[in-house]
Amino acid sequence: MSLALPSGFGVVLDRHTRVLDGGRVLLGGSPRRALKLSPSGVAAFGRLRADGFVTDERTGRLARRLVDAGVAHPRPPVVAGAVAGVTVIVPVRDRAAALSRCLAALAEADVLVVDDGSTDSAAVAAVAARHGARLLRRPSPGGPAAARNTGLAALGDAGLVAFVDSDCVPSPGWLERLAGHFADPAVVAVAPRIVPVVASGAGRVLGAFAAARSPLDLGPDEALVRPGGRVSYVPTAAVVIRRSALDRFDEALRYGEDVDAVWRLVAAGGRVRYDPSVTVAHAEPASWPAWLRRRHHYGTSAGPLARRHPDRLAPLVLAPWPAAVTALLLARRPLLATAAGAVATARLASTLRADGLPPSIAAPMIAESTAATLTATGRAVTQLALPAVVALTARRPRRLATLAALVAAPAVRDWLRLRPSLDPVRWTLASTADDLAYGSGVWRGALRARTVRPLLPRRGGGVRRRRCGGSRAG
Repeated sequence: MSLALPSGFGVVLDRHTRVLDGGRVLLGGSPRRALKLSPSGVAAFGRLRADGFVTDERTGRLARRLVDAGVAHPRPPVVAGAVAGVTVIVPVRDRAAALSRCLAALAEADVLVVDDGSTDSAAVAAVAARHGARLLRRPSPGGPAAARNTGLAALGDAGLVAFVDSDCVPSPGWLERLAGHFADPAVVAVAPRIVPVVASGAGRVLGAFAAARSPLDLGPDEALVRPGGRVSYVPTAAVVIRRSALDRFDEALRYGEDVDAVWRLVAAGGRVRYDPSVTVAHAEPASWPAWLRRRHHYGTSAGPLARRHPDRLAPLVLAPWPAAVTALLLARRPLLATAAGAVATARLASTLRADGLPPSIAAPMIAESTAATLTATGRAVTQLALPAVVALTARRPRRLATLAALVAAPAVRDWLRLRPSLDPVRWTLASTADDLAYGSGVWRGALRARTVRPLLPRRGGGVRRRRCGGSRAG
């Protein structure tokens, strides 16, 4: 497979990428890194920015490096007939009304409905017939993975297959726009943005929270999907996959089968992309009990996934220096925390200087990493240890106040970033309830799978030389 991004692909920088040192250094990606371009790379980068798309082998190779680093994103060309031969598999169990809305949005596609043992199979069959969809029926419920596998077994090994859940409504032209990414032979899967649709019966607090914090909505920023990145997986509520790259879903997983499938695709060397310019609407739970129950069930997948992917399920990744600064802040030692931050900045600046990179970027990188560690620690404590930590600090007001600030930190960060139509207090309470429900599921899943991996932090490498200095492209 060629290392170059094919000619005709457009390339745009990620909105968080900074161009430094006269175009010789790019700072961005996920995890964040500094890429130093060689002289020929600088020239190729200039042509990429001027033309806006790949024109030859050199710009194609540079574009591949930038896209794989996450500092840039591809813009696929319009490919005539890209959706020819694509089959959309829609797994369903009852929910005939929702299925009808879904199939209406898929009117131009070749659709295969897989009835996963519905209690009213006649209603599902009638909807499929009315919309001209083919139908396969499983005699008993097996779950989403089993239903998708039944659909896959009915298809050949070539071409593309799309999966759309029955409670989803794709936007017009969604399949054509996603299919264009497969003009890059390295791409094995592409997913749209799942946009939450709040039920009319939901209360104001749940409605505002669901609209901003649906676990299926991965946000407005496009990304290369990979564990540990800004987007670490994509849900199969709506996704297009290269059929030859996917053997089957793991039917032993009632939840998390989509995460497992995506991580297997990435581990095999394929590129998985998240394209939020394409949207698919998804119905959200209408009550808090239903919402929290779903979050709990999602959490139960952590244990089984940790068995299959041992190094990818830690609730917290701690790099040495940001972790030290965070610990000192939580211990109410601001002077020592400042000193530790200064030492970390000086060490990183020295590394960057040795690699010919601007040392001025050291301070913001350390500050960003520390802030991320602080908020990630707050979320991990809330999800996995809040009752125990409250019990330990209940009689110590100052420590209890520190705990309250730590728990509130991720919620406040999300509130400032998302700007929901909800005041900060109710938003923080809703976010805490959401985290507790998910965390209880993590504990349940870990105990059932007999593994502690989803409960324990792991040590990360921090801002390493290989990521921030000496990385050459072009």
